[in-house]
Amino acid sequence: MEYHFTLKLINMRKLKLQMNILLGDKWDDEMTNLSIGNLKKVDAILLGRKTAEDFIPYWEKVAGNPQDDFYELGRPLHDIPKVVFSRELKTSKWDNATIVKGDITEQIKVLKKKKGKDIIVYGGDSFVSSLIQHGLIDEFYLLVNPVAMGGGKPIFNPLKNNVQLRLKKCKPFPCGAVLLCYTR
Repeated sequence: MEYHFTLKLINMRKLKLQMNILLGDKWDDEMTNLSIGNLKKVDAILLGRKTAEDFIPYWEKVAGNPQDDFYELGRPLHDIPKVVFSRELKTSKWDNATIVKGDITEQIKVLKKKKGKDIIVYGGDSFVSSLIQHGLIDEFYLLVNPVAMGGGKPIFNPLKNNVQLRLKKCKPFPCGAVLLCYTR
């Protein structure tokens, strides 16, 4: 008797972090193109409440002004649905944003299992630190900027265990910034 088995793999969405390290005033068109390229591969933007408070209104304003230097980037940042984690907000005060409460690990797992493109998360040092701590970020897009400003907050603290990352890509930009892309 012969048996044939079919193994069905579940393709889970990835959670990607894009963050500037030592954020300064160095930015160029290639970095904008990288950000737009990353946004074409996602259908959800994940934010903590604190970041959402500034991020959503800022990019809404940019997306509404075709003369803005960052209009091309602002359109997808405004148009892509947001998922905002908050313990405080009961309902969303923004169009195109859903408020999520509850256990961060369970909620992210639910989001990753939904059909669709990948998910991207932007900043919010304590929120991102939480995601890292729980092992929820699959890819790290760290833009190291050559401007040292001081007073920054670490995103890798406090970690109970080391996070093993593998360099996937390294790309320098004309303005001096460098993209370091890692996977877990």
